[in-house]
Amino acid sequence: MEHVPHPAWLAGAAAEQPGSSHLLQIVLIVMVLGCVLTAWFLLRGYKSKDD
Repeated sequence: MEHVPHPAWLAGAAAEQPGSSHLLQIVLIVMVLGCVLTAWFLLRGYKSKDD
């Protein structure tokens, strides 16, 4: 079994299977939304109060 770097393997897997590109897009979108929501949740505690 030859060693294949992960990015090359992932790109090859997405190109070979027609339905996997949609799955990859969904996973990437969910990851980005998760990062945005996590940043919002963490940073809202640092908001200064005007009271």
